[in-house]
Amino acid sequence: MLNAKTKMPAVLLLLAALLSVLGACSTNENRDKEPIEEGNHSEMDMDHSGSADVPEGLKAAKNPTYEVGSQAIIKTGHMDSMKGAKATVVGAFDTTAYAVSYTPTTGGDKVENHKWIIQEEIKGAGEEPYDPGAEVIINASHMKGMDGAVANIETAEKTTVYMVDFTPASGGEEVKNHQWVTESELSADE
Repeated sequence: MLNAKTKMPAVLLLLAALLSVLGACSTNENRDKEPIEEGNHSEMDMDHSGSADVPEGLKAAKNPTYEVGSQAIIKTGHMDSMKGAKATVVGAFDTTAYAVSYTPTTGGDKVENHKWIIQEEIKGAGEEPYDPGAEVIINASHMKGMDGAVANIETAEKTTVYMVDFTPASGGEEVKNHQWVTESELSADE
């Protein structure tokens, strides 16, 4: 039989366990309802490697900071496996890069702040860049369910974008022709 001194710790332990279980259930329930942010969606949905083909109308940069064949460090990758990886530049192009939010055409959770699609990957895009808040149709397949999805422009940045080859900083197979990394995401290889 429990006396008064042993009842109190036992009750507190039981209460702590109950709160822990309820907290875990609440966390999972909320996770199902929240949009997926770029850094949190499964990298398995991402088409890391691609072909060397570029969208029609995309022009090579005239004076890129990182020339084709040069090496750079990916300092702020939009995927966990990219940060700190050594990259080889295989293409450099002047365009407007966009972070977009969209619901995949294959169903599933909304993807928030996906980085990057470019001007030439927007259906019917002309020369003029889009403003944040604009609604566009994506004409790219960096991720499953992206091609043909209606997207909202979150940010727009006129910049040089790079196609790169890299081996993930955490190890693994080399990624070939990854599209896209912006100039601000790279630093000189030392």
